[in-house]
Amino acid sequence: MLEVKKRCPLLKINGQNPQRRLIRQAVEVLQAGGLIGYPTDTIYGIGCDLFNKNAIERIYKIKKFQKNKPLSFICSDLKDISTYAHISDYAYKTMKRLLPGPYTFILRASRLVPKIMLTPRNTVGIRVPDNAICLAIIREIGHPIISTSVYKENEELFNNPEDIWERHSHQLDLVIDGGVIVAEHSSIIDLSNDYPEVIRKGKGDVSQFL
Repeated sequence: MLEVKKRCPLLKINGQNPQRRLIRQAVEVLQAGGLIGYPTDTIYGIGCDLFNKNAIERIYKIKKFQKNKPLSFICSDLKDISTYAHISDYAYKTMKRLLPGPYTFILRASRLVPKIMLTPRNTVGIRVPDNAICLAIIREIGHPIISTSVYKENEELFNNPEDIWERHSHQLDLVIDGGVIVAEHSSIIDLSNDYPEVIRKGKGDVSQFL
């Protein structure tokens, strides 16, 4: 008889002042190789530990991605980013001005980034969202976590934790309820070269790069 996976828990966390004990529960799921649904300042997405290859492969399966399509990850601050990417003076000044915020920055990866996360150009997409819950998770676990969007059947982004729980609770190990958000993709800015390039215009203002 085929075993049906039970729905994962839906864990309500205060979006302004995340409870440490609840953040710790989410981190324990990640440390065990689990996948979580969680809020950022742009979307409700799914994520896992940056250094757990099996968990990353589970995300590729859910998204039906080929392995050559890289995923982005979340850092806690600029100092954290500098551990996983090479940052020029211009990139540093730009990110210092805009982060935390609704941007994904493409940067040249350091040797600490797992190979499965790298593009052919040896770059990575890194975020520091303006969201207390996901930043608290990263600080608690001590290193970055994967951040990737998932879609409703009509290809709209998830803005409600109950919706992502209804759709993906059999594939995830925990969904965090951080309240309803205004869902829109992050803006993607390539800062891996000497000049910035807007890859995608999203929630973050990109007028300064055009």
